Amino acid sequence: MVTHHSIDYIELGAPDVAAAKAFYAAAFGWEFTDYGPDYAGIQRADGDDEMGGLNGERAGGAGGPLVLLRSDDLAAAEQAVRDAGGTISTAPYAYPGGRRFMFTDLAGNELGVYQPE
Repeated sequence: MVTHHSIDYIELGAPDVAAAKAFYAAAFGWEFTDYGPDYAGIQRADGDDEMGGLNGERAGGAGGPLVLLRSDDLAAAEQAVRDAGGTISTAPYAYPGGRRFMFTDLAGNELGVYQPE
C-alpha cells in the first residue's frame, strides 16, 4: 500500500512513445498499458498496477521526469503546498483514475499530487 504523500509514480517524457516502449521493453523487460498514442503506463514488476508512464505530451516540455505524490486528500494537499510557499501551476483536474494538480516548489521543480478514485 502506498502511503499518503509518498512518491508513487514517475512520468518520463517520450517524443516517440512507441520507440520508448520498445527501448524499455528490450533493456529492462518492462510491460505497458496503452492509453492512446501519447501515453503508456509502465506496469510494476509484480504486475499489480503501474509505477510510471511514458508521456508524449511532456516531451521537450518541462524537461526531466515528473514525480507524482499520492494523497488521501487532494484539497488539503493543495492548500499545504500553497501554505508552504509553492505555486500551483495546474489546478486540480480529473483524469482516468482520479484527480491531480501540478505545482512548483521553491527551487522551480515541477511535481504533481494525485488522489485516486
